Amino acid sequence: QVQLVESGGGLVQAGGSLRLSCAASGRTFSSATMGWFRQAPGKERKFVAAMTWSTGSTNYAESVKGRFTASGDIFKNTVYLQMNSLKPEDTAVYYCAADPSGVGTYEYWGQGTQVTVSS
Repeated sequence: QVQLVESGGGLVQAGGSLRLSCAASGRTFSSATMGWFRQAPGKERKFVAAMTWSTGSTNYAESVKGRFTASGDIFKNTVYLQMNSLKPEDTAVYYCAADPSGVGTYEYWGQGTQVTVSS
């Protein structure tokens, strides 16, 4: 059974940093695109960042470009989201997700980790 487990969320002051981790188990995702999404209270879940294992390519939502960096360790089957210069509007539950074939369908989701940025 595939599991994605996020960790690393917490409370941080504006301008601070956090690094989220997402550990995958149950299968390898060497061909996958791994995505990060977030959902603020009362709002829809939105795309944040994605990384394709096979090419290492990344893409980001405009709101986080230059501040967030997606990366991964294939040997640990773990992806990371380094978040710098955090803003109060980054407060949300952050989810990682896996698109096993890299075709744009995220089939597996983690349980989410809360990130709260105080002003």
